[in-house]
Amino acid sequence: MAAAGSQRPLKVGIQLPEVEYVARWPEIARMARRTEELGYDSLWVGDHLLYRNPGDAPKGPWEAWSMMSALAAITERVEIGPLVACTSFHNPAMIAKKAATLEEISGGRLILGLGAGWNKPEYAAFGYPYDHRVSRFEEAFTIIRQLLREGQFDFHGRYYDVDDCILVPRGPRPEGPPLMIGSQGGRMLEITLPHVQSWNAWYAWFGNRPEGLVPILADLDAACRAVGRDPATLERTCALLVAMPGAKGRLLGDPVDRGTEPLRGTTDELAETLRAFARIGIGHVQLVLDPNTVESIEAFAPVLTALDEGGRG
Repeated sequence: MAAAGSQRPLKVGIQLPEVEYVARWPEIARMARRTEELGYDSLWVGDHLLYRNPGDAPKGPWEAWSMMSALAAITERVEIGPLVACTSFHNPAMIAKKAATLEEISGGRLILGLGAGWNKPEYAAFGYPYDHRVSRFEEAFTIIRQLLREGQFDFHGRYYDVDDCILVPRGPRPEGPPLMIGSQGGRMLEITLPHVQSWNAWYAWFGNRPEGLVPILADLDAACRAVGRDPATLERTCALLVAMPGAKGRLLGDPVDRGTEPLRGTTDELAETLRAFARIGIGHVQLVLDPNTVESIEAFAPVLTALDEGGRG
């Protein structure tokens, strides 16, 4: 948390390693604790099962919900979330149950990012249907949202059925955790914007630069108005790729991301870049550091101090 009197213009979180290398739990735990000690605002994990790309050996991260529960148990302040949780990988009522349990373990620190998924090879490998993903998501999102908000729901759809499902016990926040959508698809936005508290953009969508995000945010505003929502009520967040000392190019699961130019610079330059994101309306960033290590988390920490001291600039 920023110090009392801080002028930090946006929240700054860390995405923990996914498939850059096999990070064992003791290392992940050390990274999480240092993230909290150094004053970052949040911790994030990817929700994937397996990557298979031509020319690459198969790679996979640890299971996201188990990891988030462990992170919640060893931290006290930072928010924790999936970036983002795939609704295809679990029955939606079970996702709501997992979220309520994680809320309890964390003391109400979960940000529940949700998405429809995209990585076809992991669907095939783990036996999940890949067809009609947005339609499946729509039903799943309805069930998850209603159970977390109301605690009880009866739903009979094309893909999912819940028969008078009751979510007990409830987590510490009566209204449940805030919901976040990670998508720029028109139908996905139409489904979610009436209900979510925040929206997330992945750095490859906008070239990892604030100017690239401006037109996407304009489209987001229009999508909000189309569903009758005031755009000012939606928090905007984005992931950012940042090169730190020793960067060699982040090994990613999605080859499309590999051509993105990372942010780099001095402490003051990086702080000013984050202020630029704040000025266009971003309220929370998730840093994807290269290399993704505790040393990089420590090396970036002076940027937080600069932000706290300098505000929006």
